[in-house]
Order: sequence, then C-alpha cells, then structure tokens
Amino acid sequence: MKVLVIGSINTDFVVESNILPELGETVFGQDFAMLSGGKGANQAVAAARLGATVSMIAAVGDDEMGRRETKLLKQENIDTSGIHIKIGVPTGVAVVNVSQGDNCIIVVSGANAALTVDDIREQQDKILAADVILCSLEIPLACVEYANQQAYKYGKKFILNPAPAPHDLPDELVALPTLVTPNLIEYAQIFGLPEHCQAADVVHHFKQYSQENMLVTCGRHGVLYHHHSYAQRQSGFKVNTLDSTGAGDTFNGALAAFFDMPRREAVRHATAAAALSVTRKGARNGMPFIEELKRFMQEYQ
Repeated sequence: MKVLVIGSINTDFVVESNILPELGETVFGQDFAMLSGGKGANQAVAAARLGATVSMIAAVGDDEMGRRETKLLKQENIDTSGIHIKIGVPTGVAVVNVSQGDNCIIVVSGANAALTVDDIREQQDKILAADVILCSLEIPLACVEYANQQAYKYGKKFILNPAPAPHDLPDELVALPTLVTPNLIEYAQIFGLPEHCQAADVVHHFKQYSQENMLVTCGRHGVLYHHHSYAQRQSGFKVNTLDSTGAGDTFNGALAAFFDMPRREAVRHATAAAALSVTRKGARNGMPFIEELKRFMQEYQ
C-alpha cells in the first residue's frame, strides 16, 4: 500500500513517575527520555514498519529538533520531501508523563500549526500517488479539510483519526472520510454524548448509529466497527502493558498499511499491532515490524 500521512511531527520529552501529579502538585520522577513523536510521524513510522510505502506532508522548525526528526524519518524509509521547514517557529514538542502503564500529554504545536493548505497543494503529486491518506488533528483543521476534499475528489481512501479529542468537528469530516477512527472519549465528543458517560453508553450509541465509516478503539477491550450495517467487535489481544503511549498511532498506521485487506482482517491486524506496541516503553520504540507482527498473530491462531 502507498500511504500518505499528512500530520504532525514532534519531539517528545518523556518523564516516568509512580503517580500522575494532581493540579498544583509536584512529584518526583524515576526516568527521563527525549523521543521522537507527533501523531502524524508516529503513524507514518507504524505504517512503514509494517510494509507500506509511506510519504509525509508536514512541517518542522529550522532547528536541531526538526533536523533530527526528519533524519530519523528518513531512516524509517519514509519519503520526507514533503516536510516543509518553517522559519521563526520551533518544531513541535510534547511533554509526556507516564505512570503505571497510563499517560498524560501536553503538546506545543510549534511548526505543526504553521502547516498550510498551500503546503499541501504543492505536494499534489503525493496525493495522486497515494492509495490511502491518513490524517489526525494536530495540524490546522483547514489542512485536514482540504486533504479530505482532495481524497474524495480523486477517489482516494481517507482515514481520519480525530485526535486530540475534537470539540467541534465539521459534519463533512464525519461524513466524507472512508473511515473515522475515534477512541471512546473522541467518539463521545463527536456525537455530543454526556461528558462523563460510561463506555457502555458509547457502545449502545454506536450500535444504534450504523454508519459504515465509523470505527471506535476501546483500548484493551478491542475495537468496534460496522460491517454491512451491523456492529462488530474485534476483541483485544491479552498482553502485559508497559506503556500505552502511541498505541492509537500504531493502530491507525497499521490500519492504513493493511487497508487493502477486507475490513475484518485489517482491523484484526491493526489491533494486534497496537497490542504489541504497549509491551515496550515509548510511542515509537514499541511499534512492531512486519515480521514481529506475523509471529505474534500466529501465536493467537
């Protein structure tokens, strides 16, 4: 599959602690690492490691972090010629606090927020060459809308991962994409469900709302999706969770890589890849290569 990712590139500053701090609280951490991140870059790496031919349209600052991230993406065999260098703004960063398999994240968009529709328009050849286009919401919404419209215009598959959780997602970005892949929280945001609704409420709503292009990731509980107007569930794979950072990015990158498979098989492969990713520390460190995924899935047959 030829996958085009239009999305964010960040450098992640990761702190590990026994507990996540409350508002105004200071806690001691046990470890620190500077890692590569950004939902777009992570999804691109996940797809590339699983055998897809991947290119990116993105933006970085004219700084050491931007040069570092671009070099690392090239080392993953990703076409970085669509990465624009923005003068006067820093490369995006994320501060990630990991605790007992969970995490909280603060993102400073930097150059990601400076990506423009014109930047994407200049890379029209990449849109035309792609089999599937993958976007998330760490870049300006206008860029996502343009990519969606171009995919629809040229008959390209389009996956929208509506993360971070959207507060006002345009109707076109719910209706037009080939597939929309929120998690439980994002799904509740999209459809205006009560802020503190339970997972069971989301599942009930999902079963009533039989839109074929909606898929909901539910962490260790697996994935909900529609197939021929019926709600389906892909169970999660039982693993020892070490770090859940990047599991959603792994799932979406894998889904794009396997999008030429029947929906059921593509979802199963992506769920397995996400499960493997949480068994190691770091969003990108945990992303499996295709041979690792094949071995893992053989164990569950």
